Amino acid sequence: MASSASECINAASWRSVPQAFRAGDALEPPWEDLFGPLRAGTVDDLMVVGQVGQSLDGRIATASGHSHYINGHEGLVHLHRLRALMDAVVVGIGTALADDPQLTVRRVEGPHPARVVIDPRGRLPPAARLLAADGAHRLVVTAEGTRAALPDGVETLPCPAEGRHIAPEDILAQLAARGFRRILIEGGAQTVSRFLAAGCLDRLHVVVAPLILGAGPAAFDLAPVERVDQGLRPPIRCHRLGDEMLYDCDLSGQRKAVGKANRST
Repeated sequence: MASSASECINAASWRSVPQAFRAGDALEPPWEDLFGPLRAGTVDDLMVVGQVGQSLDGRIATASGHSHYINGHEGLVHLHRLRALMDAVVVGIGTALADDPQLTVRRVEGPHPARVVIDPRGRLPPAARLLAADGAHRLVVTAEGTRAALPDGVETLPCPAEGRHIAPEDILAQLAARGFRRILIEGGAQTVSRFLAAGCLDRLHVVVAPLILGAGPAAFDLAPVERVDQGLRPPIRCHRLGDEMLYDCDLSGQRKAVGKANRST
């Protein structure tokens, strides 16, 4: 059964949530039901959350690549609230180049998370908005041996790479070593899919908009299965966000242990 989260548009009731969430305190309705499961992981010290916004027919953009915005106000506000509760938000280089996102919490009150982009070949331009010096921690995950021209204050995290990709577990280990415990994998579809396929997500938030696009890139790109009963069917919780639907998928049953976050940083 879906719970209604229409109260979530109440900015005043949200104001105390980020601090209470980090302190481990119980949250007032409807926030505990929505975000309480994200407080701590059950597999190791990390909580890794994937997020996808899609149409009813599973598209994240039109065939021409236009995607602003598939989700409406409530879905976008939910995304910004997720950012405000996480220590770090991660996107792939494709999303960084196509959308030039800010990855801030400008739609809600709360702290900005550290901003992380996975850029194995050093393609991110120094003027990218997510590299703006606004006080948030900025990190770029690169392949070992890659030289990237980045602004002062941006930290690089070199990782071993296989071809054009870096293993999700290596990325999480690097972030955990720097003290990041709650990590949001925001996009794009290829990045979220790789973390899902690697067993590196604790939960997955899928926000479905009442929209049919007919064609365009799909929300997930995973290895095919032969039979329907071989598909992944995680436990889910449903929440209504205005005229959109949030599916909160519990993936802890397939999550691989990564380790503990460094608390001395």
